[in-house]
Amino acid sequence: MSQLEVTILGQSYVLACPDGGERDLLEAVAMVDREMSAIRDAGKVKARERIAVLAALNLAYQLAEVPLPSPGAGTDAAELERLVQRIDQTLSDDGRLL
Repeated sequence: MSQLEVTILGQSYVLACPDGGERDLLEAVAMVDREMSAIRDAGKVKARERIAVLAALNLAYQLAEVPLPSPGAGTDAAELERLVQRIDQTLSDDGRLL
């Protein structure tokens, strides 16, 4: 397990990252930073916590819009479970995400 220092909305965070997962984590950080920056730059919300909640909702909504593959189309439930565990582990290892 390695650690990466990242910046989201101008704030530095040290995040735990499974070995080999650095690229995926950096892509996720970039996505969150873009979403939070867009909300902040729109000028309607100033509080960092509210920006984070709105960004999370926007990203979750975008994810929900992605059609699920049909059964047997190559999506492995075990792979999805591993992804959820990686996210949980990353968030639990660093209680300072927001």
